[in-house]
Amino acid sequence: MNDLDLEKFKQLILLQQQELIEMNQRSRTSTQPVNLDQSSVGRLSRMDAMQSQAMALESKRRREIQLKRISTALERIEEGGYGYCATCEEEINRRRLEVDPTNPFCVSCASKM
Repeated sequence: MNDLDLEKFKQLILLQQQELIEMNQRSRTSTQPVNLDQSSVGRLSRMDAMQSQAMALESKRRREIQLKRISTALERIEEGGYGYCATCEEEINRRRLEVDPTNPFCVSCASKM
């Protein structure tokens, strides 16, 4: 992979990282504990709030996983291994990286997992 491609993918990855960090900051209030005081909130409202909290926590968990993938992809760029499969070390198809620049596996290895 040439230097121009690496810089392009690095910028895409950094943009994704910034977006995820901003989403995490905006969603802090939605992951806070739900008030269970039935005198101030009805049972159905509490259940709805608890469901919303659970969904927000799951979204946060997925963002954290993606942030780890981003960190790993940035490390691979710095070390010179970006664009090559983490399993078989064959070059990953450019279109695959355009869809997900953090993808560490070629199609063949990913389908085996």
